[in-house]
Amino acid sequence: MAAEMTVGLAKSAVVKVSNVVGERTKQLSGAIQEPRRQRRIMLVIVCIALLLDNMLYMVIVPIIPDYLESLRTYKVVYVTSLSNGTNGSFVNSTQRPVRYRNPNANEDIQIGVLFASKAILQLLANPLTGTFIDRVGCDIPLLIGLTIIFFSTLTFAFGESYAMLFVARSLQGLGSAFADTSGIAMIANKYTEESERSTALGIALAFISFGSLAAPPFGGILYQFAGKSVPFLVLSFVSLLDGILLLTVISPFSSRTRENLPQGSPIYKLMIDPYIAVVAGALTTCNIPLAFLEPTISNWMKQTMNASEWQMGLTWLPAFFPHILGVYITVKLAAKYPNYQWFYGAIGMVIIGASSCIVPACRNFEELIIPLCSLCFGIALVDTALLPTLAFLVDVRHVSVYGSVYAIADISYSVAYALGPIVAGQIVHTLGFVQLNLGMGCANVLYAPALLLLRNVCQMKPSLSERNVLLEEEPKGLYDTIRLEERQASKKGYGSSVGNYPMVGILDSSGVEGPTRKQILSEDDSSGSDYS
Repeated sequence: MAAEMTVGLAKSAVVKVSNVVGERTKQLSGAIQEPRRQRRIMLVIVCIALLLDNMLYMVIVPIIPDYLESLRTYKVVYVTSLSNGTNGSFVNSTQRPVRYRNPNANEDIQIGVLFASKAILQLLANPLTGTFIDRVGCDIPLLIGLTIIFFSTLTFAFGESYAMLFVARSLQGLGSAFADTSGIAMIANKYTEESERSTALGIALAFISFGSLAAPPFGGILYQFAGKSVPFLVLSFVSLLDGILLLTVISPFSSRTRENLPQGSPIYKLMIDPYIAVVAGALTTCNIPLAFLEPTISNWMKQTMNASEWQMGLTWLPAFFPHILGVYITVKLAAKYPNYQWFYGAIGMVIIGASSCIVPACRNFEELIIPLCSLCFGIALVDTALLPTLAFLVDVRHVSVYGSVYAIADISYSVAYALGPIVAGQIVHTLGFVQLNLGMGCANVLYAPALLLLRNVCQMKPSLSERNVLLEEEPKGLYDTIRLEERQASKKGYGSSVGNYPMVGILDSSGVEGPTRKQILSEDDSSGSDYS
């Protein structure tokens, strides 16, 4: 009898616990699915993915050269030594083995190719991933990217040959082509209001900056005290957690219909858009100094200022704070004066150019910190101003689908970072470190006026009627025609032309009249005037 009562109490306790857990799970699921909270969770997921990718990109900088040195084989050479005999009348000869490392004349080339392989594969994959993101949305490509990055970090952790490290680095490039592009496109898609979009992209850029600048000391310390595998195992664990968090928000394996997704413009049409081309060129040009200095500045510091290992390892870390300051200032200015985004980018390019020219004049570590900080400050201005501008250009000139346009942005970054490890060392060897920096500085200063082309576009309001001014084509649909003639008439002082068109019986594109037509008109009028 007592046993039956115990079993009954146990069953009731299990049922109560199950009900409580089920209720809490439903509440948590409902809280996660709440649109505003879900948007914030997705921003956190994207920021972690970008942080992870950029840490994995830079964490190998202090690890790979020393690890490849340890992989070099040894050869045994017998050295003959002569010594006097015990009575001084004859000489004894003895041979002793000595181990020598086999020379590797191509080691610098191998390191450069290994560093650049990620950006090269990312550059090749981005046109395909951008189109794929436009077709299926952003969530599944982000999950694919995190999965590939997870396996890339495991390959780095357990790879013990140059070939395996090369495969891991190339895998990371493929994962970045999915994760970076879909992550930025997801932010642009979730945050449609211009000031919110700039803030969200600024937060993402802050995580990118922190990952790039904090990864070298993070990797160097763990590599020295815990071994090669530990830094990559930590990053693989972070990617696994981020993927699990993403699965709690999305349902990638549910039966969802994607036929209703808007059809975006093909990537080749976006590439030949002159305004998008100007922005892409600015993103490439402003990142060339950073991409070219990272593989060359350590050797230059050793030669010119006899810098120690810790100074070379911490070269870029102080620049994180002015980068965050640049992001913050640009976001605040963009919220208050959104039609001057082109001007913030141009100022940033001038700062980058001046900083690049100052770097060779530094003679100690303390002096070098100043131009590097201003360099990262300028890059923050350009990136924070122009990344939202790409989404804005797509809104007003194309269809509001962002996968392909941010694939173009990723291509712009990849071009700079693919050329850096391979070309920068050759330029320094042929022309010199001073000439390299002067060339990069002049390129940024000379490119800055090109952003003037965006001046008129940034002052446009993203509405259907003004789309026709930018596209220089006839209005599409009767409603656009009416609104465009109203604007033209009001500018000429003729008043509104709406009286010339009877509103009763006018159908919208879906064939609905009356209230639907009035609702569309009110939505257009409620959007306000131009940004200024």
